[in-house]
Amino acid sequence: MKYSPREVFMPFHLRDKRWSCIVAHRRAGKTVACINELLTRALATKKENARYAYIAPYYAQAKQIAWDYLKAYGQEIIVKNHESELQVELFHGSRIRLFGADNPNALRGLYFDGAILDEYADMRPSVWPEVIRPALTDRKGWAVFIGTPKGNNEFYKIHQHAKMSDDWYSLVLKASESGLLPQEELIDAQKTMSEDQYAQEFECSFTAAIIGSYYGTLINQANAENRITSVPYSPSSSVITAWDLGYGDSTAIWFAQIVGKEPRIIDYYESNGVGLDHYVKIIREKPYNYSEHFLPHDAASGQLGTGKSLSDQLTGMGIKNTVLQRPDIDAGIQFVRQLIPQCWFDETKCAAGLEALKNYQKKYDEDKKVFMAKPLHNWASHGADAFRYLATGLSTLKSPVVRKPAPMQQHSSHSWMG
Repeated sequence: MKYSPREVFMPFHLRDKRWSCIVAHRRAGKTVACINELLTRALATKKENARYAYIAPYYAQAKQIAWDYLKAYGQEIIVKNHESELQVELFHGSRIRLFGADNPNALRGLYFDGAILDEYADMRPSVWPEVIRPALTDRKGWAVFIGTPKGNNEFYKIHQHAKMSDDWYSLVLKASESGLLPQEELIDAQKTMSEDQYAQEFECSFTAAIIGSYYGTLINQANAENRITSVPYSPSSSVITAWDLGYGDSTAIWFAQIVGKEPRIIDYYESNGVGLDHYVKIIREKPYNYSEHFLPHDAASGQLGTGKSLSDQLTGMGIKNTVLQRPDIDAGIQFVRQLIPQCWFDETKCAAGLEALKNYQKKYDEDKKVFMAKPLHNWASHGADAFRYLATGLSTLKSPVVRKPAPMQQHSSHSWMG
């Protein structure tokens, strides 16, 4: 093999821990190190039919980032390249395959002897506990989480756990300390990047604002004001839900109560790969008294095969609903920005939804190197879109909590928690 490890990665390659977390600045070489870790482990294993996985946030990203590396560094030991499956087979039968976390169903039912989760901060939080971890169980496989920080999210939690646990290997590479990049390049980067951008991308800061985030600052503000706490269901007030209905994708549902004029966000649910009856069952199993179910405008469209819309199907199942008008996304985002400073969130039941709101970002134009005036569609979109429908729906009520776009309202301390 033609790989010559950088000195900073030698302790990683020589570790004896099953679980690892690498937080590294841009261009540190973490992906190259981990591709070669897969090749080395696959070559050295004595297990029969060994299977290893490299997982990126998106399938196309996995192909773009890792496929050429895998073929180039493994050319001396690879006997078959399966281009259509992004899989290589070594001479003794071990296989390494590339996957995208954007299609978690493609990973279900498989087993792995080892897995690399690259740019884990950009993945849906449920991918690890619900899909990858079970796939490692019977073979006692290992896993490595790698990436650059993007706020206080699941990658941050993994990083914190790795630092404190004796059975984890933890590595943090900051550009100011690693010596991997020329000093003049770092100085020039600081001139053309914001303070938050540089801190996140080169100094591995988890506290820098998520670049391009629509609501990250507002969620951080809610946390600082202790509005993310235990928020119990109030039986004296009805519950309003707002849905983002996925077609072969995730469906997300927010549960809210308006007590007086105070929005309390008491619950959140998201799943994928299940039918509409599953979500109806979830709604009915919760001990809530419902008054309104808001659906996106396309829920009124008839589906191929049945001719019935999702709205009609829900009505037939006993869930009367209101279909919102076709949204103006910019106006909806403004509604959300006005609503969040008024809200109280249950920190446990809404944890996954809050992560989605924090990680909902503008799309980045790689060619022009600027953020575009439209959202990036990723795992966070479903929860963020559902909350946008909630904010839009609340603005239509007779006693609106959210009014037409106006100056941002400041949170009042006169509340049930006061």
